[in-house]
Amino acid sequence: MLVVEAKSRAAKVWSISTSSPPRAPITPASKSFPSPRPWIEPITEEPDTDTDVDDLVNAPPEHKRFHRPRAPLPRSSSAPQLISTNTTQPFHNFSMANTNLMPRQDSFNARVRGTSHIDFRTATTGVAAKTMRNEISHLVATVPDPQTKKAFDTEMQAFFYLFTRYLSERAKSQDLDWDRIKSPAEEQIVPYSKLPESPDPKNLNKLAVLKVNGGLGTSMGMTGAKSALEVKDDMTFLDLTVRQIEHLNTTARVDVPLILMTSFNTHEDTLRIIKKYANQQLRITTFNQSRYPRIYKETLLPCPKRADSDKKDWYPPGHGDLYNALLHSGVLDQLLSEGKEYLFVSNSDNLGAVVDERILQHMIDTNAEFLMEVTDKTKADIKGGTLIDYEGSMRLLEIAQVPSEHVEDFKSVRKFKIFNTNNLWINLRALKRIMENEGMELEIIINPKVTDDGQSVVQLETAAGAAIKHFKNAHGINVPRKRFLPVKSCSDLLLIKSDIYSLEHGQLVINEQRMFETTPVIKLGDHFKKIQQFQKRFKKIPKIIELDHLTVTGDVYFGRNVTLRGTVIVVANEGQRIDIPDGCILENRLLSGNLNMIEL
Repeated sequence: MLVVEAKSRAAKVWSISTSSPPRAPITPASKSFPSPRPWIEPITEEPDTDTDVDDLVNAPPEHKRFHRPRAPLPRSSSAPQLISTNTTQPFHNFSMANTNLMPRQDSFNARVRGTSHIDFRTATTGVAAKTMRNEISHLVATVPDPQTKKAFDTEMQAFFYLFTRYLSERAKSQDLDWDRIKSPAEEQIVPYSKLPESPDPKNLNKLAVLKVNGGLGTSMGMTGAKSALEVKDDMTFLDLTVRQIEHLNTTARVDVPLILMTSFNTHEDTLRIIKKYANQQLRITTFNQSRYPRIYKETLLPCPKRADSDKKDWYPPGHGDLYNALLHSGVLDQLLSEGKEYLFVSNSDNLGAVVDERILQHMIDTNAEFLMEVTDKTKADIKGGTLIDYEGSMRLLEIAQVPSEHVEDFKSVRKFKIFNTNNLWINLRALKRIMENEGMELEIIINPKVTDDGQSVVQLETAAGAAIKHFKNAHGINVPRKRFLPVKSCSDLLLIKSDIYSLEHGQLVINEQRMFETTPVIKLGDHFKKIQQFQKRFKKIPKIIELDHLTVTGDVYFGRNVTLRGTVIVVANEGQRIDIPDGCILENRLLSGNLNMIEL
């Protein structure tokens, strides 16, 4: 089995068992851009003295263009079934017209005694940017290998550009004008029922499927790749995805490749896991998204002191990094060279995100460059991003972007009736055009965190759905709820593992014995929060085909062959324990206090 690892712009073929070779030098692209500086500007260069952050961020498009074409990855003549595009340090090359980060003379250097209108925030912004640039220079200097250093330098330029945008927006306090936010027009959200009934199966040959596979599942107590969690019939997220696409390729006689975007947290695990799919009827490509340094909230300095600092000092900058990583890993060019025109993107933990030929046909018929699947909002989805009309254009609005005084309005089901499933359909040629000719700037999401030692840090992230504003004829598709089945908690996991669902070729199907199309509401308390606790407290998953609502709090254990019907509430108060015995049937019951039944 061969593996293609894109270690640099000069890709080479390596065996999966060999150690990774040093990176090859990065060669300039043949296409020239109107920039007074070299193509790759080292982060270690001293800044100029006549430009501030705003000049950098607001530079003309030709000076902000940070993407360049790259040759497609080599294809083996033996057509290997497993392709791994392992870009451990994705390339993000920014061509900056002027990189001085000191403020203008009229805002900082020309302070006059007695002047009361000094732009203090702009002044501190310039200092913060210059300081960050120096810190990044020190980080780059810790890389001994010249080729690896060059690759790391380009990645740090990408982070630095995002950081300067963050500083500029913070200085200007650019909040959304809430009064300009409107619900999308009727034609901007198409009901699923209006999609073509008879799609052309030949369209599948133009499609590739991408799963965002960078998460660890830390909220569920996991330390490895979340996609390796067994969720149904001893099968993992990845197992189910592979089975779905293999079945599609076999029955439709097409070649739909599977692409996995990993992070530095999950890449090694993923490469190890996908070896077992070598004999499956599909091709698997992996590529690695960026690794950015966390920032101390108070000082705005990077957490890592060296390029090889501990993982806790770094973070993957959200799935909005997808577009940069696709381009600079060479995967985008590879797909286009294979005749692929459309990309279906979804989260690896969304078990409802399967290929839908009706949506693909609609995309082709309407010449839409970007489609976002949305679904009706419930009280359980109050934090999910939503599509809005902002001054005549489609935008994705995330809760992190909402002013504090309007958070409750954002959560309202009456005002915002739909939310983003993060199932996205993208025209690859349009993506190539935007990345190389127009540039893509996604809204920055500020994600505050607290480190293990109590330090407040900030992660600057972006969301993939925010790209909708850059594409022509982009709109939403209001899909059935069954296309959104994420596993974000152990409560979700209980539902998926239960008899509510059965599997057909890797796809979840609601049990025909279920009287209602809706699924039961399940709320498990903190004692069930981690996967290890969950597995310990259920000897066997209960039968819940007739369940409407389940709430469990406290120290509770479930025996084998337990049946739950109607509304069941189990409450073990502090210091108490409830053991639900084997074979027990609970229907419309409230259990509280101590319960311990032993079979004689």
